[in-house]
Amino acid sequence: MAFYLYALLPESARPWLGGETITGLDGAPVHLQHLAPFLVAYSEAKQNRYLASRANLLGHEKVLETLMQRLEPHGVVPLPLQFGLVVEDWESPRQEFVEERQDILLAALARLAGKREVGVKILWNREEELQRLLAANTPLRQQRDDLMGKILTVEEAIAIGQALEAALEERQQEIIDRFLAVLRPLSHEVVTGELLTETMLYNGAFLIDLEKEPIFAEAVEQLDAEFDRQYRIRYNNYTAPYNFVNFAETA
Repeated sequence: MAFYLYALLPESARPWLGGETITGLDGAPVHLQHLAPFLVAYSEAKQNRYLASRANLLGHEKVLETLMQRLEPHGVVPLPLQFGLVVEDWESPRQEFVEERQDILLAALARLAGKREVGVKILWNREEELQRLLAANTPLRQQRDDLMGKILTVEEAIAIGQALEAALEERQQEIIDRFLAVLRPLSHEVVTGELLTETMLYNGAFLIDLEKEPIFAEAVEQLDAEFDRQYRIRYNNYTAPYNFVNFAETA
């Protein structure tokens, strides 16, 4: 039998994980394996390898969210394991989690206790933003207008292109700096993620105290209003703390 692993928990969490059975991938029930001082949330693996399909990813996340919901009232946060982790027995997890990384993982559980990861993504329309910049920046607008209708040399085309791009980059940083000036003081840690699309201006994860989430959400709302709702803000207030648990770094 093979096992699909979801998360690592402190062994003290067992009393809070009773109740209705949690359903994992392939409809298999989720169980807890005791690897002192940890519990591993797992289900029986029906496949040797799990493709990162939408259904599988959502199923994995649903298990993590259910664990978080049951543990959150007790200030416990599960350490999420990477998607697709299948083991044939418990010896390799015991060696990795208990024998090799026990102290580091216990410290991670303690660091995350009573906290939650939330995500803020800011999206913009670069062309619309450029038009706003030109309307507010007379010298830049004049430089652009002076070249309109002309056959540009390579140097002129490069120069105006660089000037416009620099103005956009400066504006992007201004927006990011303003958001961080407000949100960073409400957070314990901040991780800046990769920009996933051309329309994404900022992608950040914030580790906050559980009880401060409404305050953080209100701060995001106020920032949206401050910028006249010119940007699309995606705020995820409930996600497993992947950005603050890096198992690769604990090897």
